[in-house]
Amino acid sequence: MNEAEYSAASATVAPMPILIAPQAILRQTARPVKPEDMPLIREGLAGMFSAMYAAPGIGLAAPQVGIGLRYALVDLGEEDERQPIVMINPEILTESEMMGPHEEGCLSLPNQYAEVIRPEAVRVRYTMLSGETCERDVDGLLGTCIQHEIDHLDGILFVDHLSSLKRSMIMRRLAKEMKAKR
Repeated sequence: MNEAEYSAASATVAPMPILIAPQAILRQTARPVKPEDMPLIREGLAGMFSAMYAAPGIGLAAPQVGIGLRYALVDLGEEDERQPIVMINPEILTESEMMGPHEEGCLSLPNQYAEVIRPEAVRVRYTMLSGETCERDVDGLLGTCIQHEIDHLDGILFVDHLSSLKRSMIMRRLAKEMKAKR
């Protein structure tokens, strides 16, 4: 199956549970995907897409569903025009010198948002499901989303880009909201 087929199959599969901070795996560096990991990855992709779409979100990294491997999903398309991307072992090759603010949120920090300063554009390389290597220049929302997901693979949350005061305020608010839901 390809990215579009896994995306479409997500409608018939239960969403994988998304881990909420401060789960330990969210702070760990994910290990590179090896060829022998591909059956496990393919087995869970529809459930990952299902979780991302149900949240709703535009990106989801494997550690967010408890899998310590370097791969992530991104889809900025609307429900009737999906544009799924599966990035295996993604890496940022170059970053623009121009920095810019973007409001970010995270499925592992539900209902928490903040302005994050990141490079405006990056060149990224990753392996596609087909096994081909893809290198592309991305900017705007897609560039921000890819940087955010690669951060997850390195154990970094968007709040780590904020001042310690803002970060602790968001984490306290999240803990309070999660406690109220119990």
